[in-house]
Order: sequence, then C-alpha cells, then structure tokens
Amino acid sequence: MSIDKQIVEHVAHLARIELGELELSRLSKQLEHILGFIDKLSSLDIEKTHPTSHILPINNVLREDTPKVSIPVEKALLNAPSKKNNFFVVPKIIE
Repeated sequence: MSIDKQIVEHVAHLARIELGELELSRLSKQLEHILGFIDKLSSLDIEKTHPTSHILPINNVLREDTPKVSIPVEKALLNAPSKKNNFFVVPKIIE
C-alpha cells in the first residue's frame, strides 16, 4: 500500500496535528516502510505456531516462605520523624 503526502495530511488534519512539508514527506516514507514490514509479516507461514503472549516462557521466581525474626519495633521507629507508642504518625489525608 502506498502512503502519499495527501493521506498523511488528511490523517494529520483529522488528528488536529499541524505538520510541515518536511514532516509530511518523512512521515509518509516511514508509514510506507511500516506497512511494507506488515506485508512481510503477513506472508509468513504461521500455521504450526501456537498463539502466545510472550516469546519466552515466563516463570515466577519465588523464594521459600520461611518465618524469620523481624526487626525490633524500636529500631524500625528509630528514624521516624513522628511516632506515638509503637506506630508511625503520618498526616491525615482523608477529609
């Protein structure tokens, strides 16, 4: 499919985008290359290829869930700008 300046100009007008003459010629060439690549993809034989969302297998990498000793409350609150009892104090954000 051939993309000329008039088609790009029309689409730019519909999108309310102002394009200069240099941009029109550059975009028409780029769109023509993109459509050419899509035509190449259309000619590939994918009869034996199963649909997939990723080209590589994806596995979750999870560590064992083992209980550990937690950080002491005093150490966790050591650098807190504001604290009350064993809690952080933060500004109220709900009105």
